[in-house]
Amino acid sequence: MATVAETNGAAPLINGDLTEMSSSQGSSMGTGTENGLSNSSDVAATQSNNHAHQLNGEEANNNEFGVGVPREEISGGTDMDNVPWGDRIRARSGTIGKREEKKKTESEQTPKKESISKSRKRKESSEEEKDIDENSEDEEEEYQPKIKLKKLDTPSSSVKKTGKKSSTKTTTIVKEEVKVENNAGMEHTKRKKTKVEVKEEPSSSQGSPSKKRVKKQEEEEEVWRWWEEDESNAGASDGSIKWQTLVHKGPVFAPAYEPLPKHIKFKYEGKEKDLSLPAEEVASFYAKMLDHDYTSKPVFNQNFFKDWRKVMTSAERVEIKELAKCDFKQLHAYYVTESEKRKARSKEEKKAEKETKEAEAKVYGFAMLDGYKQKIGNFRIEPPGLFRGRGDHPKMGSLKKRVQPEDVVINCSKGLKIMPPEGHKWKEIRHDNTVTWLCSWTENVLGSNKYIMLNPSSKLKGQKDWDKFEKARKLKGHVGQIREQYLNDFKSKEMRVRQRAVALYFIDKLALRAGNEKDTDEAADTVGCCSLRCEHIKLHDEMDDQKFVVEFDFLGKDSIRYYNRVPVEKQVFKNLRLFMEEKDPGDDLFDRLDTSSLNQYLKELMDGLTAKVFRTYNASITLQEQLDKLTNPSDSVHEKLLSYNRANRQVAILCNHQRAVPKTHEKSMENLENKIKEKKKEYKELKDQLKKSKSVDEKLAKKYERLKEQIAKLNTQRTDKNKQIALGTSKLNYLDPRISVAWCKKYDVAIEKIFSKTQRDKFRWAIDMAKEDYVF
Repeated sequence: MATVAETNGAAPLINGDLTEMSSSQGSSMGTGTENGLSNSSDVAATQSNNHAHQLNGEEANNNEFGVGVPREEISGGTDMDNVPWGDRIRARSGTIGKREEKKKTESEQTPKKESISKSRKRKESSEEEKDIDENSEDEEEEYQPKIKLKKLDTPSSSVKKTGKKSSTKTTTIVKEEVKVENNAGMEHTKRKKTKVEVKEEPSSSQGSPSKKRVKKQEEEEEVWRWWEEDESNAGASDGSIKWQTLVHKGPVFAPAYEPLPKHIKFKYEGKEKDLSLPAEEVASFYAKMLDHDYTSKPVFNQNFFKDWRKVMTSAERVEIKELAKCDFKQLHAYYVTESEKRKARSKEEKKAEKETKEAEAKVYGFAMLDGYKQKIGNFRIEPPGLFRGRGDHPKMGSLKKRVQPEDVVINCSKGLKIMPPEGHKWKEIRHDNTVTWLCSWTENVLGSNKYIMLNPSSKLKGQKDWDKFEKARKLKGHVGQIREQYLNDFKSKEMRVRQRAVALYFIDKLALRAGNEKDTDEAADTVGCCSLRCEHIKLHDEMDDQKFVVEFDFLGKDSIRYYNRVPVEKQVFKNLRLFMEEKDPGDDLFDRLDTSSLNQYLKELMDGLTAKVFRTYNASITLQEQLDKLTNPSDSVHEKLLSYNRANRQVAILCNHQRAVPKTHEKSMENLENKIKEKKKEYKELKDQLKKSKSVDEKLAKKYERLKEQIAKLNTQRTDKNKQIALGTSKLNYLDPRISVAWCKKYDVAIEKIFSKTQRDKFRWAIDMAKEDYVF
């Protein structure tokens, strides 16, 4: 099998970025990370020596945030609104004085320094003296009248507070609009931004910036703020054309199988036996799972042994006839030892491997979409192994074959040559700009298509999310009429209409998935609303002092059990009893309804409406209502976060998002209780100490308040009942992120407390756009 270096024969990357497309394309795509920024390799030196960074007059800088400036830091930029226009230009061109010029006496200062003094007065409360950084870009005077100042509207919570006095900075963004042409030859406007920084930077003995800062700058990626280009059309992802140009380097294939050492032997009936390389590789998949529950399941073992025999030689098939007589213990022990060795590697070895992967990611981990650098979700094709599935999947244990280039379809711009690994060829090369995938292949176990797509933070994914939540918001204006309609349909003369009305009632009120028909011999027996069988529900005229109760019990998506007992409308109860008449437990409850016909009906009620939109709508509206109900503005941040988690929990319960109880949960709770006891003891001792002291000790008083806050935080953790609820699923897929962003801004809660770094990248559009008064 080809190595990573051999996997693609296309032109190499320059500084980790994609090279230009071939001249036959007529593309004007740039090669730099900033896609038009000249001398980008001098960034570190520019910051180190504090010189002005030069930009070619004819080239537009597409780096929206300036060279190497993290977005978190930009959001806390210096407010230049009160600075005279002339001083803004001088600050931008690097003519404002350095630290030595600041130290001049007032009599020696020129009038143009007055704005600097005013700026310094505004910063005296920060306890940190800051310098004006001259790392800004010079422009010709003819460009200066075009400059427009705009303060980014981002949450203050996104500014990182390190607590280190040795390194602080704020940044002001200066915008200029420039007319440029994209790769498709279409003229459009791009916003060019430069920065004026006020900072104090720790330096080494040579005066260079700290290593951490340099690394952070190197890792900072250009952000395509697509939602700012045309806000009226930013979420329009339904168009047939998804892109004009798409450039990438293809996928990375799984490494070739490494044969076992000669002294490691497979045994059959107690006798050592040498296996052929294909048979040995498949045997290694099973050996690695010997200590797993899967290898104790008959279905798993049957499927494995059947597929294993298919890759054996004819002689091996004659000899190896029963799995029970096979001995994989030596293989298993070898892989366990190798795993321990890997964990015990030195820091240098781990660092070297990390650097290799990072270098590989720079080559294959990015694509150029319409001239913009976009991260790819997963550019590595999954390795061969044994299929596991979820729940009691009938295909568990089947062999997932190694994917070869001959199995892969490449999708890219016309004229782009993506070379396959040496000695191989692609199955097909397409230029389909109506789809968003880069590579595709069909996996052999279930026969489903697999794709390599762009990262969730990309424009295409962001537009899709935006469109999804806007559609759910649109439903808010139609849901009253739709509910009135299905209530009337409960008494329809047509059985088909009644079944549709009851199914829609369940989808709306219980947030059930619509469900599709499945072949239970090929897939797990999971169901949704439209595919419910009579055995999945029980009817109770009265239960727990409630009338007309329906008891649901079935396996939903990913084989997660859905169990619920809910009181329903009297007419719904009557209809269900009617639907079940003269049917066996295994018969369909809604025998005159399927998902496609239901969705077709919904589209008649609202353009683009499907059963899935109801789930998104109900999840988001529930979060909005619960946050409004539970949040108290006077609460501490910890209490507010508890309120948010409780609101999120209600959504997860509605959507039946569950997880297995963590194995360490009981131990964690025990540790938490011990920590609370220790803090309370310390708190009591300190309280007594303060009472005995004649004068107020400021340090003790601060420590007292700090302990009080810590105990409150620990108590909120103890009362948070989310051990079996998966909060992340709804947050990523069903909750409009603008609800959470607006809540954070309104109640002064750091967005980092709600969204992880990956989630903040995915929902960058929402963080930028949502104001504190946003309501779903």
